[in-house]
Amino acid sequence: MRSRHIAALVIGCLIAMPGIGMLLGGAALGGIYALGRDDAGYFNSSLRTVQTSTVAATIEDVLIDIDPLSQRWVADQLDLDVRVRATPTDPQQEVFLGIAPSAEVEGYLAGTAHDRLTRVERGAQQYERADGDSEVAAPTEQDFWVEQDSGSGTRELSWELTSGRWALVIMNADGSPGVAVAATLSAHAEFLLPLAWTLIGIGLVLTVIAALLIVYAVRHRQTGPPGVAPAQVVGADRTGAVSDTGVGAPGVAGAAAGGAAGGIAGAAATPVALTSPGTPVVMTARLDPALSRGLWLIKWFLAIPHYILLGFLWAAFGVVTVIAWFAILFTGSYPRPLFDFNVGVLRWTWRVSYYSGPGGLGTDRYPAFSLDEQPDDPTTFDVIYPERLSRGLIFVKWLLAIPHLVITALLVGNGWRWSTDSDGRGWDTEWGGFGVLGLLVVIAGVILLFSGEYPRGLFDLIIGLNRWVYRVGAYVALMTDEYPPFRLDAGETERPGPPHGPPTPGPPPPASEAAPPPTDAHPPPMR
Repeated sequence: MRSRHIAALVIGCLIAMPGIGMLLGGAALGGIYALGRDDAGYFNSSLRTVQTSTVAATIEDVLIDIDPLSQRWVADQLDLDVRVRATPTDPQQEVFLGIAPSAEVEGYLAGTAHDRLTRVERGAQQYERADGDSEVAAPTEQDFWVEQDSGSGTRELSWELTSGRWALVIMNADGSPGVAVAATLSAHAEFLLPLAWTLIGIGLVLTVIAALLIVYAVRHRQTGPPGVAPAQVVGADRTGAVSDTGVGAPGVAGAAAGGAAGGIAGAAATPVALTSPGTPVVMTARLDPALSRGLWLIKWFLAIPHYILLGFLWAAFGVVTVIAWFAILFTGSYPRPLFDFNVGVLRWTWRVSYYSGPGGLGTDRYPAFSLDEQPDDPTTFDVIYPERLSRGLIFVKWLLAIPHLVITALLVGNGWRWSTDSDGRGWDTEWGGFGVLGLLVVIAGVILLFSGEYPRGLFDLIIGLNRWVYRVGAYVALMTDEYPPFRLDAGETERPGPPHGPPTPGPPPPASEAAPPPTDAHPPPMR
């Protein structure tokens, strides 16, 4: 791909991510607005039972926290109404509900034991207790409340949001300790519908722009000078030997087995002996000529048995890699049985990924449950076995691969994320993400769904990006000392590399094809 096409692709993917996110977010908000409100137009959030043995339970930042200086316009524009309903568990008990500035509430309850609700997540509540006395003046006698309601039975309090820091207080009407109510917080938010349409509109514009850039990138690939027939790619066996017949050992089988998009099968041309891909990692993928329009929507479900088995296999892959690390350190070689096992795991992963995941959705043939190459399989994967490996490189390969790891992180998108929890006392870990490869595959699937055709340029690009990821994976997994190239070898088969060493002279041409003798004994003058 030319530089401008690569730039268009990258920019298109970067624009598509927020564009699709806005489309989905706007659609979600629209669905919530249409289906999540009650008859009065309120969104309800149950706090279940708010219970404390102290004199009060307060809800502060969970309710509202708007800076009165820098974000006053938010409260002015949202037109948000808040409603609180509380029913005491003891029907005879009179309860009090009040909303007041947080500073006033803190002064009122200073030196008095009370619980502050700090977090509500999936129905679970976390409180922070302030120690102090068990007596406080009755809340009904205070005059700082902006809204209040008290009495027996179900009490209701409504308040129009304004800027500032506010606190909701739930107490007994007489200020006695021991509060227990079933509470519900509700909000009336008319701004959600305009916000949903705004997100959908902006998202649609960004997605269309991204689609145009991506289409431009994948439909204008550099295919070489016109009129030059591509050479047939010749395979190499698993020890790196080049085959002059165009057929390698099982599993590598020359790149010609895939039949590339641009016609890599060299029509009537004589096969040219080249090194297989120029890298020890050899992978191909053949695009099915007739793909189902909608099967890709459920392939992930059909492949669940593979995902389960691959989970165990990848755990074993990690253990084998650690064992191989020590073997290379002491012997300078990767034990062949361990090497073949890890190659098999990568092969199985590539086969399943090509069927149902970011590998491309390029086949409807269900993947085989096997670590070995399969006859007539639309994918091939192999790594040329290295007889010797550097003992020193095993300490720094992960460091040397950082530039590649950054790129593959953008392509694949998945990874661990560490963050402190809300109270700062621990760490939460999450796994997830959505990268360029996943986005391109979804785009290809949508095009296939509506047109019945898989865009060839987009397919070639997806396979090239996967090839980059697997080369880096093999290097980091200590399976080769050859540093992965910063090169996008797009297409079903890989770009042939230059032959190693001087070219082998062929037989002399027949006499009938020999060049005629010169007609002039004197060479032409130099110009």
